[in-house]
Amino acid sequence: MRQTKLLKNVRLGIKTLLLHKLRSFLTMLGVLFGVGSVVAMLAVGEGASKEALEQIRKLGSTNIIITSTKPAAEESGGTRTPFSVVMYGLLYDDERRARETFDAIVRTVPVKIVRKAGRLGERTLELRLMGTTPEWFDLVQRKLIAGRVLTDRDGQRRAGAVVLTEYGARRLLATERTIGQSLRIGGTYYEVVGIVQSESGMSGSIQTPDQEIDAYIPIDVARERSGDYVTQVSAGSMLRESVELHQLIVQVNTIENVEPVSAGLERMLKSFHPKGDYRVSVPLALLRQAEATKRTFNIVLGSIAGISLLVGGIGIMNIMLASVTERTREIGIRRAIGAKRRQIIGQFLIETVVLSTTGGLIGVTIGVLIPWLITRLAGMPTVVTGYSLVLALGVSMSVGIVFGLYPARHAANLDPIEALRHE
Repeated sequence: MRQTKLLKNVRLGIKTLLLHKLRSFLTMLGVLFGVGSVVAMLAVGEGASKEALEQIRKLGSTNIIITSTKPAAEESGGTRTPFSVVMYGLLYDDERRARETFDAIVRTVPVKIVRKAGRLGERTLELRLMGTTPEWFDLVQRKLIAGRVLTDRDGQRRAGAVVLTEYGARRLLATERTIGQSLRIGGTYYEVVGIVQSESGMSGSIQTPDQEIDAYIPIDVARERSGDYVTQVSAGSMLRESVELHQLIVQVNTIENVEPVSAGLERMLKSFHPKGDYRVSVPLALLRQAEATKRTFNIVLGSIAGISLLVGGIGIMNIMLASVTERTREIGIRRAIGAKRRQIIGQFLIETVVLSTTGGLIGVTIGVLIPWLITRLAGMPTVVTGYSLVLALGVSMSVGIVFGLYPARHAANLDPIEALRHE
């Protein structure tokens, strides 16, 4: 019975609104644009942060990345002589001490980096030769495109196996067979055994461990063929730099132990590296910070877009107050024949909710279309989430109720006798 009466009132409300089609359409425009802007702005904000967050997650939430850094005094030149030797950075002993000191550490992955030119025929590309272990590909998630990654056997046999990035493979192996190709790097030949996708760049304050010009070889091969010294010759001087390890990736057993182990590693390294020639980065901490920033960003965008909904609600209130004035005699007749105040309130509320909900549904459609157009035309990633649709539609319905309540109560409180006299 109640459902039938409600449907009857909804149909009556729609019929009343259709008597003034243009006015009803203009009234719902405020809600329509408000809902559309809420959905679209949240989609743009979500898309902007998604890529960075995903890149941070791929670094591993249980990983700690330690990077060798040249001390400021060495970077500026200091008191160099025509022949200088600079020693800094992580040591092989640092990896051993980390494993032996912290029970929460599952494994460590050392990385040694040497820059050398890769050549195949007439094609040349400056490569960042990464000496590491097979576990690197477990800790840093990178898609395998072809072939395989490094294995323990490659290191044991001191094999000249190399894994290229997709960028390096396209630049050096274009029009050639890929897996099994013999590639000259520096003065040594390596066999290409695999190709991986690289996702280089900055993830907030953390430099990702890889770059698009990387080539991965067993760390034992890198130590054997390149040693620990790099010589730089310039006009009138020669500088030799000694860096045993350029990076050390540490995996911890649980997320809860990441930050305590990170603090412990900082204290341990500080005692053996007084020059501070290292940097400890924790992807988990950056991930939490980025997610908090994303929430704040979404709140700001949603608040800005919510102003449009507020303006739309004020428009609804204004029009409904005008409608009450126009229908004063109708209200008086309904009260005179026995209509109760709650029925008058319900009728006007139904009309405002129909206006705001219809505007909200159209606004949601527009809000989904705008991010799609942005992605298609500008190439900017956007993500329309379910909660933004529910939020926008829910707020639009709430706007109809909140801003329709005063006109409805005003109509219900009209004196029936005075209303019947109204012309």
